[in-house]
Amino acid sequence: MAQLVNMGATLKCSMGAAPSSFVVLPVNMTNADSTPAANIMDYVPMTNIMPFGMCKSTANPTVIAATAAAMGTLTPMPCIPMTVAPWTPGSPTVLIGNMPALSSSCKCLCTWAGEITITKPGTTNINVA
Repeated sequence: MAQLVNMGATLKCSMGAAPSSFVVLPVNMTNADSTPAANIMDYVPMTNIMPFGMCKSTANPTVIAATAAAMGTLTPMPCIPMTVAPWTPGSPTVLIGNMPALSSSCKCLCTWAGEITITKPGTTNINVA
């Protein structure tokens, strides 16, 4: 069973070099372990999803430019997440702020070909289906 995700969870991007912290604003007025609980709409870059260090995706325009300038040698550049769609699939049975709760099994895709996953949900004692 998956766990509910809340403020302070740890995220990982398949194209990023470092983990990132997940930020959940208290707009849904629902807490888990005394911190705001997340739903699938908490996917906004630089608000909810912070940078993952350096990006190595060859779909990222800044990486493309730096790699071209380095005569074809892959040159990672600073990550700027570009998430444009909610987390999927979300909890089918638990709602937070009238949207499916975010569970530890959800994924979010970055436009630059990265897959963002949740490595530490921020809470370990609240399970969701």
